[in-house]
Amino acid sequence: MDTAKLLSSVPTGLWIGGEQRAGSSTFDVLDPSDDQVLASVANATPDDAIAALDVASGVQAEWAATAPRERGEILRAVFEKITERADDIAALMTLEMGKVLAESMGEVKYGAEFFRWFAEEAVRIAGRYQSSPAATGRILVTKQPVGPCYAITPWNFPLAMGTRKIGPALAAGCTMIVKPAQETPLTMLLLAQLMDEAGLPKGVLSVLPTNSPGPVTEALIDDGRLRKLTFTGSTGVGKALVKQSADKLLRTSMELGGNAPFLVFDDADVDAAVDGAILAKMRNGGEACTAANRFHVANSVREEFTEKLIKRMSEFTLGKGLDESSKLGPLINAKQVATVQDLVSDAVARGATVAVGGEAPGGPGNFYPATVLTDVPADARILKEEVFGPVAPITGFDTEDEGVAAANDTEYGLATYVYTQSLDRALRVADALESGIVGINRGVVSDPAAPFGGIKESGFGREGGFEGIEEYLEIKYIALTK
Repeated sequence: MDTAKLLSSVPTGLWIGGEQRAGSSTFDVLDPSDDQVLASVANATPDDAIAALDVASGVQAEWAATAPRERGEILRAVFEKITERADDIAALMTLEMGKVLAESMGEVKYGAEFFRWFAEEAVRIAGRYQSSPAATGRILVTKQPVGPCYAITPWNFPLAMGTRKIGPALAAGCTMIVKPAQETPLTMLLLAQLMDEAGLPKGVLSVLPTNSPGPVTEALIDDGRLRKLTFTGSTGVGKALVKQSADKLLRTSMELGGNAPFLVFDDADVDAAVDGAILAKMRNGGEACTAANRFHVANSVREEFTEKLIKRMSEFTLGKGLDESSKLGPLINAKQVATVQDLVSDAVARGATVAVGGEAPGGPGNFYPATVLTDVPADARILKEEVFGPVAPITGFDTEDEGVAAANDTEYGLATYVYTQSLDRALRVADALESGIVGINRGVVSDPAAPFGGIKESGFGREGGFEGIEEYLEIKYIALTK
């Protein structure tokens, strides 16, 4: 892979109106494996944000009036473009985010599927028609695009967190402005270029990289032309955005933090549970809101599960994501390394034991090893806070009710993983869990055809599935005379 050639082909300006624009300043994008500069990217300002909204508002009516079939065909063409450029996109993600190349290739496939899925949903936006029960007339219900949207995406999935917002918005007939995370703007800028090549009309999508997101976001939210805000990120920031958007009563979707429990019951297939644990914990190096954050294991199988998990976790070799020998790349930055280390140290200070890993290696790059903590006490912060790293804390329980209570003992409610060979128990536990997503005997739950989202402080709204496009549609009731 010629990384210099790849980087030279990626837009680094603001993407407004289907073309690059220079910014008044720039900021650097770093490779987390060695903190070297990959590129300098234009730094959007509030004035740039309003310019993007001017364009989005200017073409909103035309895009909404575009035939659903035509919108769908454009999205399908983008899917094909992403598939054609999969190697380049994956390498670019690995460079700016750090994940190993196999993980990036998986994200390209997953992220592209949102365009294929919503290309098909664009022509299936339905309403209803019925007679009034009182025979006073007829009821006609239609659905229309919300209008210009603003999406804020995180650094951990630079492609997919954007495509699962852009896909349904464009399918519904909305224009969109995207602010990618300052750590990983390059993938989104390349996507914008590919969408332009696929025939997306100018102005339907804009991308605003910035390292000063507050003023940019405030300018857009305070402008009455913006009608929807969708955000993926931390719960704290999500709460602030909801408050900020309340003055204009914006439609909002919030995909926020998680603290996913991984439940292993006494009748589980332990080998299958360990396989699932590796997928649920180590996908994206643990930097995922759906990552298993705490492992609650029935005491009767806890020793066997722990021994097998330790063996598997000890096989993860650290290294640059583009190195074929690497199984685990760096964390996103030094701050995240410090956060993970702090949570591990707190658990150990309270009585937990480090079975493998547990200490950042130091040296260049932001690496942290695959780590297993055993006998983790109930008051350890790592059981309450999202670790967002490759650390698996294990605790035990005796009864089913105790396991469910431990899983629900959190303010979050995004994903939960359950391992049991009893269908009755699986359904009973799934009903009792306070979680928007429940994986039964599987360690990967994300699917473009399924609704993704949480409850409690993990947010509201759904992305993907038949439900995803509804987030970008308004309902209109038309009362007809008899």
